[in-house]
Amino acid sequence: MFDQFSDIGSDQAVRKDLEGYFICTGFYDLLPVALEIANNLGYDTSEMIEAICKVNDKFNQYPPNKNRTAWFKRVFEEKLEEARGDILTHRAKRKFLRDK
Repeated sequence: MFDQFSDIGSDQAVRKDLEGYFICTGFYDLLPVALEIANNLGYDTSEMIEAICKVNDKFNQYPPNKNRTAWFKRVFEEKLEEARGDILTHRAKRKFLRDK
């Protein structure tokens, strides 16, 4: 179903694609943590990109008070789930409209 990768952390092309998003959102220092979380939970690059954008939105509304890294881990996992749902919904809608 998804293009899963067994070792996201060692794939330099994937890392380069993600670096731009993490730099723009101000979470570049947490990219290794994000790669580890996504790899452990089985998420792909498109889901990570969507999730980091959602994390940035949440950060702008409710920034962490104390431990930024712990906040990021918790929110990133939550946003990865949302991202997968959004992407699956978009693909299903596109397929449904195409098949009509």
